[in-house]
Amino acid sequence: NIVPAGADKIVHWLAPIVAFTPALMIFAVVPFQNGALLADLNIGILYIIAVSSVSTIGIFMAGWGSNNKYALLGAMREVAAVVSYEIPLGLAVLGVVLIAGSLSLNEIVVKQNVPFILLQPLGFLLFFVAGCAEINRSPFDLMEADSELVAGYHIEYSGMKFALFYLVEYGEALAVSAIIST
Repeated sequence: NIVPAGADKIVHWLAPIVAFTPALMIFAVVPFQNGALLADLNIGILYIIAVSSVSTIGIFMAGWGSNNKYALLGAMREVAAVVSYEIPLGLAVLGVVLIAGSLSLNEIVVKQNVPFILLQPLGFLLFFVAGCAEINRSPFDLMEADSELVAGYHIEYSGMKFALFYLVEYGEALAVSAIIST
């Protein structure tokens, strides 16, 4: 575990945890079958949108805590992109919520006599594209910009802290896939 000499050690240590925890918390409301979920919230979709946006705080903390101007620029670039992709992501979910008449993910699954992807193909496409953009998958994987920002906000991280940032990306990819299938 290498921590830069000028880094804010507490922020540097907490940033991967703050980024990873929301990616894990999303799965509390994802139903794996009717009633098989950790928490059946009546505002499940709003919970997912709110919790997934908290991971941007961890990303900004990573850039700030490193005390490196390139890491800070990479973090600001990532946060700006993720926040801008949250808007179409939320709007894409709106059509499904209106058809189902509920914000609960379990209720949305139960009310799908006809799959909502057939009723809302444009909403699915918008959610899929915005989801790919938010989790930095192709063709939206320009956030790191290796040639100019030296790998983005996690340049000063090593070991398990570095691995947690990649675990966040793959956890969010799994979460987006679970929400799409739901």
